[in-house]
This record gives sequence, structure tokens and C-alpha cells, in this order.
Amino acid sequence: MQVVARCLRSEIEHQLKLHGYSLTKLAELTRIPVGNLSRILSLNETSRSMTIGQLDTLAMVFNQAPGWLYELYPDECYSEERLSRKRLVPYLVRCAEIGRYDCIEPIVSKMLDNPKNVSILFAVAERLFQNEWANESAYFYNLVIDSEKDCFSEPFVISQYRLFLISQGTNAEENQEAVVRFAPYRKRLPENLQLDGLTKLVKVCFTLQKWDKVEQYADELRELAETQYELQKRGYSSESLFERPLVYYYGMGSLLKGVALERQELYEAAAEYVRKYADLGWFESLDDAGKKVVEDFKVFAKANSYTLDVLMGKETVLADYAAYLADHPDEILPGLVTILKSVNQYGFCIDKVLLLFSDQIDLFDNFQDMIGMDQHVRFRYHKALYEFSKERFKEGIEETLYCLVLAYRMRRYEDCFRCSALFEKHRKYATGEQIQRFQAIMIGGEEVY
Repeated sequence: MQVVARCLRSEIEHQLKLHGYSLTKLAELTRIPVGNLSRILSLNETSRSMTIGQLDTLAMVFNQAPGWLYELYPDECYSEERLSRKRLVPYLVRCAEIGRYDCIEPIVSKMLDNPKNVSILFAVAERLFQNEWANESAYFYNLVIDSEKDCFSEPFVISQYRLFLISQGTNAEENQEAVVRFAPYRKRLPENLQLDGLTKLVKVCFTLQKWDKVEQYADELRELAETQYELQKRGYSSESLFERPLVYYYGMGSLLKGVALERQELYEAAAEYVRKYADLGWFESLDDAGKKVVEDFKVFAKANSYTLDVLMGKETVLADYAAYLADHPDEILPGLVTILKSVNQYGFCIDKVLLLFSDQIDLFDNFQDMIGMDQHVRFRYHKALYEFSKERFKEGIEETLYCLVLAYRMRRYEDCFRCSALFEKHRKYATGEQIQRFQAIMIGGEEVY
């Protein structure tokens, strides 16, 4: 122990002499009190442990790279052979932030000899996650899961949840794997995380088009929100526990249940759920945030009422729906998906509607979140069908190729097969250049538009 400590301090003493700094000058530059510096740099038994922040400050003063002497720091984390949580957590956090896994792995290996140290690894993971170093935190959450014997313990379950959040993206295969890993633990989450966990779970299932799971988790979300609301009214729960107002979770559960039914063409059943979130003003004691949620869901209900009318073939509402979308730009993409799906079934002409929103359509590639990209894929597929129905074959093939590329990027292979089949059905209308691009996509998996 003393050898490592002396090496660390000897390196600092060497830099001190190299720069010609007195202890007083070093204290001035580092803003560390001179008395503290003296105790920190002492080479005798009374030396004071150094914090990782102090070591970083010394590195800056001596013009050293981030992570200077980190490999010599672990001894500062021990006191009489006992780990110092206060020193170790910030050290491991900093190592992860700057990528010094060569320092992390040896000390973690030693820590795992004692199961009690799993709590330290969890604290490191949480610190990184809260500080928006999500990818770096995943290493430690995986260590917790691999080392924690009790799968009902809070660190184990929260680690599963955090990894679920971290792994979400636009890759359908990875999202499906994340759902399978996390779903069994959703009801074991602490009370303050269950509602958000269910909300995020049901949204991922929505993008995967797992309508039975969307229905199941949406029902659970709505029921849990109702339970928490009743507990809150009786004074047994506080809304401040949750990330959003309780009315949001109830409304989102109803909305996603309705959308799942709509996607299964159960339009009358879907309309019942639209009515559930059309007016949520019956929630008591709403603050300003809660009142805004109520108004937001009124807007969603209006949009989804139009959606159901259009899907049931009510051509007369198209003009009103288009006007509504013009006033609510965030609804344009999902709204156009609905309109295209309907016109492909009932044979309406919506060229004027598509022209009206042509500028917005050109920007659909800007959607990089999983729900936005899901809607974009669906838009391009239904737009291709629409163009073919109007015998605009070149345009239809362009939309098909566009959709094929998006589907490959998202690893949505069922959509890839649908697009491939659609192209082959209309291959005789394709130009030589379009055929070459199709073949390139099929070989390479994607193409940049």
C-alpha cells in the first residue's frame, strides 16, 4: 500500500519541482488550501487521502492529460483494507467518463469478491446515468445484474429498467430484445418508476406493432394510474413521486389502447377509448401542468376522431381533417398515414392534400426517433400504393425504394419483404436505373437518399 501511495505522491512532487512551484504557489493555482495540500502530499503515515477531483485539478495545473496518474489512484480508495465508498464512486465515474477501463477492470474484479460491493457499482451506474453518460453506465448496470443474487432487489430491477432505456433506438431487432429482457420486471420497479416504465414499454411495443402487448401494457398503465390517483385522493400517495402528472399516464394508456384497436381495424372499440381521453377534466386538483395535459389530450382526441372517421370511409371529413392538420403540424405525419391508408381502401383522390403538405413531407427524413421513423416507413409504403393506384408507376417505385431503405435501416424485415414484393409486382414499369438501385439495396441493405 505504501509503495503505491509513495509512487503517486512522488510523481506529484516531481511535477512540483519541474514547474518550480512552491506549496503556496500550488495552493494558489489549485485553490486547494495550503494546509490540505501539505497533508495530501505528505509521504508519512499521517498523509490525507486525495480526492479524484483534487488529482484532476493537479493534472490541469501541471498540463497533464485527463486521467493522469489514475492507475496509481486506487490505493486512495482503501482505508485499513476497507473500501472507501466516498472515494471509489467518484473515481470509477471519472474513469468511465474518460474511457479508462484499464483502471476500472482491476478494481472491479477485486470488488466483486465481496457481494456487498454490488451496491457501490450500482451507485456508480446511477451517477453516470443521471449525469447523461448513459452508454457508460450500461457497463456497471450489467455488472449489477450479473452479480446481484436477488432478482427482486431494487438495484437489480432498476438496472434492468435503465438498460431497457439505454438500448432503445431505431433498430427493431434490438428493441424487441430489450422488451423481452425488461418486461418480466416491470411490476417489480419502485412505485415512482412503474408508470414511466410502463409508458416507455408500451411505446416500444407500439413501434414493433405488437398490438396484443400494446393492449396489455396500456391496460396496465391506465389501471395503475387510476390506483395511484385513488391513493393520492386519500392522502396515501403524492403526485410529486412521478415524472408527469397522473392524468398523463391515464390518458396515454387510453390513447395507446385505442390506437392498438384502430390498427387492428376495430374502429368502434377504438372510438370508446378516444372518448375516455377526450375530456379528462374529472381529475381533481390539477395544477397547471395537469391542466395542460388535459388540453393536449383533447387535441389528440380530436385528431384520432378524424382518424377513425377517415378509416371508416367518411370522405366528407377529409377537408376538415386537412385543415386540422395544417393547424397542428406535429400531427401531419401520422395524419397523412391515416389518410393514405383510407384512400387506398376507398379510392379517394388526395392529390391536393399531398400538395398542400409537400413542404412538410420533404422534411419527414428529419424524424430520427423510433415513433417518427415508424410513421415515416408507413407513410412511404401507403404513398407507394397510392401512386400505383393512380398509375403513376415511376413515382410509385420511387416511394417503394424509399420505404425499402428506411425499413432496412430500422431492421424491420417484414416491411422489407412487403416492399420487395411491391417492387417485383411493378418491376415491368421500373427504369433501368431504378432496377439497379433496387438490386444495390437488396445487396447492401440500405441506400442514402
